[in-house]
Amino acid sequence: MAFAFVIVLVALNLRAFLTSSSPLLEPIRQATGIGFHAVALLTVLPMFAMGAMSLCGAAVGQRIGARGGIALGLGAIGFACASRYVAGGAAALLWSAALAGAGVGLVQALMPGVVKQAYPARIGVMTGLYSAAIMGGGGLGAMASPWVAHALGGAQADWHAGLAMWAVLAAVALLSWLGLRREVPDGKTSAANTAPRQNLSWLRCFRSPRAWLLAVCFGLINGGYTSLVAWLPHFYAQQGWTAQEGGSVLALMTAAQVVAALAMPALARSFGRDLRPWLALTLVAQLAGFAALMFALPVSAAGVAIVLGFGLGGAFALCMVLALDHLPDPAQAGALAGFMQGFGFMIAALAPFVTGWVREQTGGFTHAWAYLAAVVVVLLPLMLRFDPRRYAVVTAGLFDSPRAVPSTAVPSVLDNARKV
Repeated sequence: MAFAFVIVLVALNLRAFLTSSSPLLEPIRQATGIGFHAVALLTVLPMFAMGAMSLCGAAVGQRIGARGGIALGLGAIGFACASRYVAGGAAALLWSAALAGAGVGLVQALMPGVVKQAYPARIGVMTGLYSAAIMGGGGLGAMASPWVAHALGGAQADWHAGLAMWAVLAAVALLSWLGLRREVPDGKTSAANTAPRQNLSWLRCFRSPRAWLLAVCFGLINGGYTSLVAWLPHFYAQQGWTAQEGGSVLALMTAAQVVAALAMPALARSFGRDLRPWLALTLVAQLAGFAALMFALPVSAAGVAIVLGFGLGGAFALCMVLALDHLPDPAQAGALAGFMQGFGFMIAALAPFVTGWVREQTGGFTHAWAYLAAVVVVLLPLMLRFDPRRYAVVTAGLFDSPRAVPSTAVPSVLDNARKV
C-alpha cells in the first residue's frame, strides 16, 4: 500500500506543470509579450521532450536503476518549476517547459515496467491508478494555479507563483521516492550482463509494424488531450469567461479522466483480455464531445468536459494496458511501452500546432474541433486490429530470446514493493 501511494505521488507531478500555464495565458502574454505561436510551444515543447526522453529512459534505468532514474526525472521537474518563479520572458518559460517535459519522459519510461513487475496480477488496476494520478495532477494544475496566482497577486495575477508552486509537490514526491532507498538496492548494469539487456532496447521496435501502430494510436489519442490543454480555457476566455472559470472546466475534464482511467482498465479486465470494445467506447465519447464543441450544441460546458474527459482518460489508460499486454516479460513490455510513449508523445506534440494554426487561419475553434473529430473517426477502425489472440504472432521475433533477462531497473524497485 505504501509503495502504491508513492507511485501515485510521483504520477501527480507528470501533468500539473503542463496544465498550469493554460488558464494563466492572458497575464503571461501581457507580461512577456509571448506570441500566439509561441504559446503553443508551452505545450508542444514539453510533449516533444517527453517523447524524446521516453526513448532514452530505458538506457538511463539500466545504468542507474529505476530508483535513480525516476529521482532524476522528479528533480528535473522540480527545478524547472522553481525556475519559473524568476522567469522574466518567453525564453525562460519555454526552457523550463522543455526541461520539465524531459523529466516527465524519464519517469514515464521507467514506471510502466515497475508497475507490471511489482503488480503482475493487478496490472489493469495499478495501471489505471497510475494513469488516473497522472490526469489528477493535470486537474490540480488547471484549478490550483490560477487560484494561487489571483490569491497572491489580486487583479494582476501573480502568474510566477501560480506556475512555480508545483516545485513543492515535486520535492515532496522526490523525498518520498528517495525515502525508499534503505529497502532498495541500487542495482546498476554490470559489464557481465550488459549484452543480454541490449536486446531489450526500444531500437528493436523500429522494425515492428505493431510497435508503430501502437505509437500512432497513442499519439493521435493524446493529440486531443494536448490540444484541449492548450486551447480549451482560451476558447472559453473568448466567450468572456475568467481564467479561473476556464481553468475549472479543464479541471473538470481531468477529473472525468481520473474516474475513467481508474474504472475502464479494471472494468475491461473483468470481461477478459479484449480491450477493443472498451477502446471504441472511449473514442465514441471523444467524438461526441468534439461534435458538441464543433456544432455549438446546447450542452453545458461541464457536460462536454465530462464526456471528453471520460473518453480521453479511458483511452489513455487502456492504451497503456494494451502495450503491456502484448508481451509477458515485464522488461520487454516496458521497452515496447517506452517506444509507444516516445514516438506517441512526439506525434501528440504536433496537435496543438495544427489546431492553433487552424484557429489563427479561421478566427475561431470550430474547424479545430472538426479536425480532432476527424482524427477520432480515423482511430476507430485502427483499434479493431488489436486482437489479443494475435499478440504473440505480431510480436514474434521482436526480441531475440523468448524470455529476456529482466532489467535491473525493475527489481531495484520491486524489492521495495515486497518490503514496504
